[in-house]
Amino acid sequence: MKPPIRMIIGLGNPGQEYENTRHNAGFWLADQIADDLHAGFTLEKAFFAWVAKARVGAGQIIIVKPTTFMNRSGQAAGALMRFYKLTPPEVLVLHDELDLPPGSVKLKQGGGHAGHNGLRDIQSVFGAPDFWRLRIGIGHPRSLGLAQEVAAFVLNPPRRDELDVIERSLERCRAVLPALLEGRYPQAMNQLHEANSG
Repeated sequence: MKPPIRMIIGLGNPGQEYENTRHNAGFWLADQIADDLHAGFTLEKAFFAWVAKARVGAGQIIIVKPTTFMNRSGQAAGALMRFYKLTPPEVLVLHDELDLPPGSVKLKQGGGHAGHNGLRDIQSVFGAPDFWRLRIGIGHPRSLGLAQEVAAFVLNPPRRDELDVIERSLERCRAVLPALLEGRYPQAMNQLHEANSG
């Protein structure tokens, strides 16, 4: 039996100018999950993060938004994991995914970072890749017919039609949260997969 998720880390860049950009999809979902669990974020400078805590069943769930830029996300993730004595399989990272079209979401454990700077830093700090990832599809500029470079693409807001389907995909992520918090990963994966193909 795999352990349930005890810490959720949304990835994004701090600051108002990045708030609505594609790279901040992880922050968007972290905010929504905190709302669902009636948890408020407080700035925890010692952990380089905004942290929200909620009681779920007999345990506590920690929701995190690092205050560092994306490529230093591991600083907050590592500090909190050590403080709460968690293992990588108890951590879920929410992040934008270029390889999935807008509106698609995938849950997986382990794997590479595919050039995502936030994942790369967390993997290097954890010293293991076996944390969970909820990959929020934002599409790739080429597949969306855009001439932008990837760096510019992720630091711009999605177009209206993309945003609509991304927002719906975040609702589906929220729907599988109870399964994730109870360690029912196959159920969460099936539920997301069916929604992607539906």
